[in-house]
Amino acid sequence: MKRFGTLSFGHYGPLGGGHQLTAADSMLQAMDLAQGMDDLGVNGVYFRVHHFARQQASPMPLLAAIAARTERIEMGTGVVDMRYENPLHLAEEAAAVDLISAGRLALGVSRGSPETVVRGYEAFGYTGSTDERGADIAREHFATFLRAIEGEGLAERDASSPFGGGSGLQRVEPHSPGLRSRVWWGAGNRDSAEWAGRAGVNLMSSTLLTEDRGLPFDVLQAEQIDAFRAAWRDAGHAGEPRVSVSRSIFPLTTAEDHLYFGGRGEGEGVGYIDGMRSTFGNTYAAEPDVLVEQLLEDAAIASADTLMLTIPSQLGVEFNLRIVESFATHVAPALGWQSTRA
Repeated sequence: MKRFGTLSFGHYGPLGGGHQLTAADSMLQAMDLAQGMDDLGVNGVYFRVHHFARQQASPMPLLAAIAARTERIEMGTGVVDMRYENPLHLAEEAAAVDLISAGRLALGVSRGSPETVVRGYEAFGYTGSTDERGADIAREHFATFLRAIEGEGLAERDASSPFGGGSGLQRVEPHSPGLRSRVWWGAGNRDSAEWAGRAGVNLMSSTLLTEDRGLPFDVLQAEQIDAFRAAWRDAGHAGEPRVSVSRSIFPLTTAEDHLYFGGRGEGEGVGYIDGMRSTFGNTYAAEPDVLVEQLLEDAAIASADTLMLTIPSQLGVEFNLRIVESFATHVAPALGWQSTRA
């Protein structure tokens, strides 16, 4: 592990005791947290994307705002649900954010995760799927998106247009030449990881895998990463792809930490999600020295270059920044972390 950052669901709504976190609160606090993390030298800040839910759903305005307030930190998504996206519009917006941030966008995309509604992407106008989860729509949109960010011409020029004219095919604008190398695919199983390797995009592996082979979660995930890298090499892609994994990790350094997370360290489990038998990863909550020992034994963290900490964003900027700072100070250096301010 060389890099670490945070992965936030951006939840908002009632907090209990008559308190309310609004959508505006969620986004403004995300900006403040990103700025504080940038000052600490943390490598990345990433956001889940869910539609028809009280959490982050339209990430590009938020990422652009974070880009304007930070200097070094990578910002991205984990992940954009391609079933809901117009691929050319996403290509334009992603290129704009990448240019504003001077190449700091890490755009994670995938088929998406289980929803709060039935086939919500159809309400966005994307119909005709022959797959019960819309995977065919996601893959089709993703293929068009890659063509767009690669600069391929996609629309015939109008020779009689007063705004340039010409002949041949025109690419979408703006175009960010390096964006293609900063696209990630969120994979929940070995097959999708291998597919991402063949496609030549980076890999985001989450806190669950939609498979159960009786192996520990971190071993399953490390095998998934190995399969991805093998597929990348076999496809003849140049360079080394990046790989991220997500974990719930809470260093216990204060009484408040113990109050919220003491005794929350949980072993992995097996259950069903989206109709598939799945393996869920550990939640780590312990004193820093114990965390170091536990995380050094996690095969997938050792194999990945980037670790994303899932954070309880509803607890506010000050609390989450303390979690991040504790991890950066007491745990991350022992795992091989390289600060952006080193």
